[in-house]
Amino acid sequence: MPPLDIIVCIKPVPDPRRWDKLKLDPETMLLRRAEVPAVMNPLDRHAVEEAVAVRETAGGIVSVLTMAPPSGEEQLMEAVAMGCDRAYLVSDRAFAGADTLATARVLAAAIARIGRFDLVFCGAYSADGSTSSVGPQLAELLGIADLTFVVGLEVGADVLCARCRAEDGEAVYESALPALVTVDRDVAAPRPPRMTGIMRARQADIVRWSAADLGLRPDAIGLAGSPTQMLNVFTPSVGRKGEVLQGSPNEVVTTLVARLRADRVLHPEGS
Repeated sequence: MPPLDIIVCIKPVPDPRRWDKLKLDPETMLLRRAEVPAVMNPLDRHAVEEAVAVRETAGGIVSVLTMAPPSGEEQLMEAVAMGCDRAYLVSDRAFAGADTLATARVLAAAIARIGRFDLVFCGAYSADGSTSSVGPQLAELLGIADLTFVVGLEVGADVLCARCRAEDGEAVYESALPALVTVDRDVAAPRPPRMTGIMRARQADIVRWSAADLGLRPDAIGLAGSPTQMLNVFTPSVGRKGEVLQGSPNEVVTTLVARLRADRVLHPEGS
C-alpha cells in the first residue's frame, strides 16, 4: 500500500468540566468561550489516534488542522504530541460566529491549500454543538465520500472498509479514496503522548492562515456566511404548581382520587 496523506480536523471546545461557567452573550447569542479554558474536543482525540494508527501501518504524513482563535495552538501542539506530523491553524476574527456550513467552507479552503490528501478524519460530533454536520458538509464541499460514526476501519491501497454505528446496530461500507471519516469513541482509544512527542510538539512549526490567505469572501464566512443563527434564548415559564397532601396513607389516597375525579382525570365513581 502506498503512503497516505492524512488530514485530521480538530476543534477546541470549552472544557466540559467547567460548563457551569459558560454564559451567552445577550447581543450575539453566542457562547462567551474566552471565559472557560479550551480543550481538544474529546472525539477529535479519537480521530487523531486513528489517523496516527493508519499512518503507522501504511506510512505517510498526518496533518492536523483547526479553525480557532490563536489559543488553538495549544490543541494543535497536543495533536502533534500524539503523533501528528504537521499543524495548520486558520484564525481570523472574521470567522467568529460561524455555523457548521461556514466552518466547513473554511476547512475546505484550508484543505485545498494543503494540497493532496487521501483521508480526512473528524470527530463524529463536537461536545459543544453535537450537530454531527461539519464532517458531512466538509465532504460535500471537497467532493468526496463520507462515512460517519465509524467504530472500526480498515484501509487498503485504494479502498477503505468501515464499520459505522447505525440506529439499529452497525453497518459496513466500502469507499474508494479519497474519503472523509467521522469517528465515534469506540474506533480507537487515544494513547497518552510520549516524552518524544511532547518534545517534538514544543518545537512544532505551526502554519497560520487568515481568511485573506485562503481567498475567502467575507459573506461566506463567520456570522455573515452562516444560514443558521441563534435568534433568541429564553427559559420557559412553568405554569404548574405542586401541593403536598397531608394525613395517613389511606387519607392521602382518598383525597387524591377525589381530586382526580373532580378534574375528570379519572371517571366519576359509578360511571
